[in-house]
Amino acid sequence: MSVLGFEHVGIQVENIERSITFYKDVVGLDLLDQFLHTDGNMKLAFLGVGGNIIVELIEGYNPNLPDEGKVHHIAFQVDNIEKERDRLRAANVEWIFEEITELPNGAKYIFFRGPEKEWIEFFER
Repeated sequence: MSVLGFEHVGIQVENIERSITFYKDVVGLDLLDQFLHTDGNMKLAFLGVGGNIIVELIEGYNPNLPDEGKVHHIAFQVDNIEKERDRLRAANVEWIFEEITELPNGAKYIFFRGPEKEWIEFFER
């Protein structure tokens, strides 16, 4: 197993610019990256400290969830997404997105469910 550590928490938002301003000005995080997802619909922004991502903001996925449902997923950094996908296949996880998605910045990810149906992301920078 090659989980390297905590990656980020994904939060669904209605207005990404408003949320970026809040997480920068109120929380004190730095905007580290921002782009349109490869699906052409979702806007993503990554904020953190010292170059380390803590929060991913997601606009355009499902902004109509109740307040307690805005946290979308927990992500763990891995060093080899293909190897981890094979290991998860062997463990018979319930997949959300089994195919590896590569973002414009070169990062790659997959999604699967935990035992309580929570969304878990493995993310390779």
